[in-house]
Amino acid sequence: LSTAPGADGIVRRIEVLAAKEGTNPAWALFALSNPSDIQITRLLVAPFFRMPGSGLFTPDLGNARISALTPSAGLRPQRQNDPEADVFEIILDPGATVTFAAELFNAQLPELYIWEPGAYRDYISSFTLFRGTVLGISGLAAVFLTIMFVVKGRGVFPATAAFSWAVLIYLLIDFGVLGPLLGVDNGSVQPYRAASEAGIATTLFGFLFIYLNLHRWHLRFLHLAMALSAIMLALIAFAFLQPSIAATVARSILVILGIFGFALIILLAIRGYDRAVMLVPTWIIYLSWLTFSWMVLSGQISNDIAQSAVAGGLVLMVMLMGFTTVQHAFAEGQVSLGSVSEIERRALALTGSGDYVFDWNIERDRVNVSTEIHTRLGIREGALRGSIKLWLDRVHARDRDRFRTALDTLVELQRGKANLDVRFSAHDGGYRVFRMRAKPVLSGSGSVSRIVGTLQDVTADRASRERLMHDAVHDSLTSLPNKQLFIDRLERALIRARELGGTKPAVLVINLDEFSLLDERIGQSAADSVLLAVSRRISRVMQPMDTLARTSGDQFAAILTSSDSATKIAEIAETMRRGLRTPFNFGDQDVILTASIGITIFDNGPASATEVLRDAELAMYYAKRLGGDRIEAYRASARSIAAYSEASEKDLERAINAGELQVHYQPIYNIQTGKITGAEALMRWNHPSKGLILPSEFIPLAERIGMIEKIGRLALRQAANQTGDWINNFQFDENFFVSINLSTTQLATQSLLNDLRTMVTENPLLAPHIKLEVTESQVMVNPEQSAYVLSALKAMGLGLALDDFGTGHSSLSYLHLFPFDTVKIPAQFVQMSENAGLSHTQGPIMRAIISLANELGLKVVAEGVESTDELKRLRELNCQMAQGFLFDTAMSGNDLQRKLAAQYSK
Repeated sequence: LSTAPGADGIVRRIEVLAAKEGTNPAWALFALSNPSDIQITRLLVAPFFRMPGSGLFTPDLGNARISALTPSAGLRPQRQNDPEADVFEIILDPGATVTFAAELFNAQLPELYIWEPGAYRDYISSFTLFRGTVLGISGLAAVFLTIMFVVKGRGVFPATAAFSWAVLIYLLIDFGVLGPLLGVDNGSVQPYRAASEAGIATTLFGFLFIYLNLHRWHLRFLHLAMALSAIMLALIAFAFLQPSIAATVARSILVILGIFGFALIILLAIRGYDRAVMLVPTWIIYLSWLTFSWMVLSGQISNDIAQSAVAGGLVLMVMLMGFTTVQHAFAEGQVSLGSVSEIERRALALTGSGDYVFDWNIERDRVNVSTEIHTRLGIREGALRGSIKLWLDRVHARDRDRFRTALDTLVELQRGKANLDVRFSAHDGGYRVFRMRAKPVLSGSGSVSRIVGTLQDVTADRASRERLMHDAVHDSLTSLPNKQLFIDRLERALIRARELGGTKPAVLVINLDEFSLLDERIGQSAADSVLLAVSRRISRVMQPMDTLARTSGDQFAAILTSSDSATKIAEIAETMRRGLRTPFNFGDQDVILTASIGITIFDNGPASATEVLRDAELAMYYAKRLGGDRIEAYRASARSIAAYSEASEKDLERAINAGELQVHYQPIYNIQTGKITGAEALMRWNHPSKGLILPSEFIPLAERIGMIEKIGRLALRQAANQTGDWINNFQFDENFFVSINLSTTQLATQSLLNDLRTMVTENPLLAPHIKLEVTESQVMVNPEQSAYVLSALKAMGLGLALDDFGTGHSSLSYLHLFPFDTVKIPAQFVQMSENAGLSHTQGPIMRAIISLANELGLKVVAEGVESTDELKRLRELNCQMAQGFLFDTAMSGNDLQRKLAAQYSK
């Protein structure tokens, strides 16, 4: 090497060998001159790490700088022990100029300092107090926040404490304290410095996410945060492989957090989120710190205190975050507990209601819920206590967004109430429906600290509502669409054909020939089974896009849209007819049915769905007129077939207005005493030309034309008036009653309750002597509505009788569910002749019915008693009451009054 010119101006050459043979290190060459006339001693200082000018990206994270220092003349410089720099003591003779060759550890040598030894010691000592203070504050903050997490249990405390610990570790490395503790030379701590910067970025992200409760806004936010946290944690490990790259990424994250975090905080603060409002000052300081750090790293600020100022700024942020966190946590804790008695009253009220308490602590993201809900769902106790995510996992997929949105709205608006039905999965894989009512609870600072409310199991109510909705448009026996739904679907099919050019629908009406006779012969229960089989046979002939409905007792209707070919439709109808002729096997006998089928094909005319169905019915009537068991297509002349039916309709309407419909009474006798104990009210039509017409002839007509409710109301009024007259004329005991049959239509209307309530109010003595009869099939049409109506009637003091007991589908369950006080055994079980029923089983059936009724405290009435043998059998079975032709036929009120006079005269 060529030296610098000496005092004599001569340039000399020197040879310097590397400290390690065979290496080719980087070198630094400089010269020092002592122009004074005395020997001087100086310190040459090369800091391991100097932040100013170290760079923001791919930074210089510090390193040992000088491995050896060789002078051109004089004494060899002596290395001094210093934890933060390479320090050499240099002695310069008076007037000497010495050239120094410095062998470097790497090519980077940011700065060299020449210090007077005393001044250097003073410089180092001047930072000792500052560093000790900063480390003390940072350490205390980290410990304090960790303890607060243990005490308060809030999730924000460990997030803030983690940031404090990360800052403390960074300061220990920056101040040269941690390296010796780890046994690492401070000139080799680059991986640890990069890892600490990555730790600061990771914990700051966690603090922002947890403090702002971003995980509750959407589950995807939580998943994204977890993914980013995993990446950042991996960055800490990566710092030990590529420290410079890891530090670059960490610093980039800190800048991104500063910018986007500030935008998010301002957005939430504008919306009134108090946590964001409290964090605004801290984030402004953070942005200021970022700006100052950038100026230092880029070399725009390069003085001795710049690096210490950056460290002090970090500690200031720790203190601000700690103050913000503590203030918010303690402000939320200031809730009014109220008086103990008030809390106890509310707790008892909740316990009595059977609802389950729901309490979501937003700060801790912990849900507490009543223990009983676990039993209701059949899951282990405590399975629903924890993060709200546990609830989201159990909520039905279609209810999940609604559930999350309801909670988010309460938190965001900080007021209001949530009221929604949510399905939760049970242990068996099914779902139970809970009605959730919740509202937010505000802390002393005005923010939402928790959401509390109740959960009510409404699974049964939901099922009842769905059944009501289904039953409103479906037949209860076959589950096929009823006439109302059939008309709606037909109207839609007509619109598609008329306006959209779709397939022209064909309508078929299938009526079973003489089905009423079959009903009387085999009984209602067996006839219902036959109807089910009929519906299945017809359905098998049809395509999925077709519709089959049951429009009345023995009548079905079909909409065919799978084909508009007349030939194809005729083939389908013929297949139906032949299929119904195939015998139905019932017990030890075969049942053979025939059907009359009417067909009409829509012709794009203006006819409505009702008119099209009417045309198909006319064709069916024409088929019946020709003897039945045949198929007829609609023709215009078929309208004349309806003339008789239409005349009958007008005749019945005239009869009602003319008072030709009168109630007759069939006496009911006490079997043991032989006295009249009641009567059944039966409607009769006194036709001026046809004579007395039985209900079986005009009731179906009344049901078809919608007059059954009017006739039922007429029967109620006449029977009530007659019973009221008897009460005034005779001294009845409490056991005498008049039973009145209710129709299915009456049972489904509110007007029945209104009429009877008015009747009982006008004559309070009437209620104990009126008994209302319904059949099992009527109750089965709509069990929920029937239960409501029957309970209301019972509450008025009226009696209730279950007619045709034993012929329906769920007799025993009805006795348990409905408030009947009397059961009536149908004639098919009472009559002894072979052609009246299944005689070899009717004895045990009657014995079981009577025994069961007596056990339940119910009265028993046997119907259709026609022989003394039948009466004897009933006495042996301990049956209480009976009616039938053996005693009396139905008679007018005046005739029955004469019979009552002998028993109940005043």
